[in-house]
Amino acid sequence: DEVVVSRNADEMKKHAGSFDFILDAVSADHDINAYINLLGIDGNLTLVGAPAKPLSVAAFNLIMRRRGFSGSMIGGIPETQEMLDFCGEHNITADVEVIPIQKVNEAYERLLKSDVKYRFSIDMASLKSE
Repeated sequence: DEVVVSRNADEMKKHAGSFDFILDAVSADHDINAYINLLGIDGNLTLVGAPAKPLSVAAFNLIMRRRGFSGSMIGGIPETQEMLDFCGEHNITADVEVIPIQKVNEAYERLLKSDVKYRFSIDMASLKSE
């Protein structure tokens, strides 16, 4: 298994055309075509993140290699449990920034400024101190 750092142009170029599937959970604005370029023939990118601005997809980026681009909302409880089980079995984790509820307004301001490296996750134990 390998890791591809999307901010590294050499890594992205090296892995062009090598993926069968990409699950894009990025909510921030980003160049979707850079990720589509990673797909091989008949590869599919499924978008589950919801960027604020519309995405621009280069049609020939899809057509010439029969690539697919789809979107999905989260499934119900059985699908969510299946996904969590899969992640647990394969040691797949998420990078998050845990914040107390008292900093939710500050987190929102950071979102507006694009000053976010990971998704925010509110520490529910911090609700008790309010």
